Amino acid sequence: MSLVLLTFAGFWLAYSNGANDNFKGVATLFGSNTLGFRQALWLAALATLAGGVASLFLGGTLVQTFNGTALVPSAWAGSAELLVSVGAASAATILLATWLGMPTSTTHAITGGLLGVGLTLPEGQFSWIPLVKRFVIPLLVSPLLAIVLTVTLYALLHRLRLKLGISRETCVCLVEEPSQLATVPIMGVARLAAGATPSIQAGQTASCAEIYQGRCIGVDAQTAVSAIHCASGAALCFARALNDTPKIAALLLITGSELGLGNWGLVVGAMCAGGLLNARKVALTMSKGITELNPGQGLTASLATASLVLGASYMGTPVSTTHVSCGSIFGIGVSRGHGHWRTVSQILAAWLLTLPLAAVLGAIAFSLVGLW
Repeated sequence: MSLVLLTFAGFWLAYSNGANDNFKGVATLFGSNTLGFRQALWLAALATLAGGVASLFLGGTLVQTFNGTALVPSAWAGSAELLVSVGAASAATILLATWLGMPTSTTHAITGGLLGVGLTLPEGQFSWIPLVKRFVIPLLVSPLLAIVLTVTLYALLHRLRLKLGISRETCVCLVEEPSQLATVPIMGVARLAAGATPSIQAGQTASCAEIYQGRCIGVDAQTAVSAIHCASGAALCFARALNDTPKIAALLLITGSELGLGNWGLVVGAMCAGGLLNARKVALTMSKGITELNPGQGLTASLATASLVLGASYMGTPVSTTHVSCGSIFGIGVSRGHGHWRTVSQILAAWLLTLPLAAVLGAIAFSLVGLW
């Protein structure tokens, strides 16, 4: 029965993680209209699959970090009771956030679950210092680093664009009929149906997207920006899966046993499925809700996020892709002096509630599993 519960908890958490987290790596691609929603969704799924497979060989440090050995006595760390409780509490917390369309942190939820279980143990058996050093500090520092890095990188890339003579092309919308829009440059030529009377309207980003004019090292600027942006988005999804898969896989480790390829495959498959089936609400919040993005701004945020998450994965540091990616997109809003503060405040509230909610659910689950 313990093995069944453990497998279910691991699958549930992996699915929830995919639904809330997979799209975050490509949010700037969709937000800047570089890719459509379904294109971005499949790019995220394929990159997540690759990162999950790579984590089998590179994620050992994070598996050990999240099996509880750093926080609770060895008698409990890695036990089925602890892992089932943490998995169930984390999954429930993330699914709730996903249903509300709020991007939240799997790392934060798992940490909360571990905290809740630890607080139910006899006094003196829970280690507070490792909790702060290994979990809390990285979670607090990473979004601030993301904002600073994005603001700096955006200023540098803006100067580089001007130095290379690459300009942004403005566009207007020529309207043939109320339901039909054609995006054309101001100096461009549009063909209208015979007898149609054109009118000019202000367009939203969805219908009037900025593009870059000019060449860099013999390559069309817009093509280069789009290609690098897609590559960085894929790299970010890869890094997120590399960083998150071991955390979830740790739940399938029972003391004295090895994690098999089948269980690891279960985690990766569930993450991909969750992202493909239940990502839309969080995708819209991340891509459109924090600030407007043009292709260059989206690329900047994506590069900053990918750099921080890849660096954290290399060092075995548990950072939240959610915190980093939201921080990077928010950094663009800060640079432009424009952000959707209501959405940002809702996201921050979700972050503040994630850990205590997961802790309460973890404590309840641990008590119930102990009785069972």
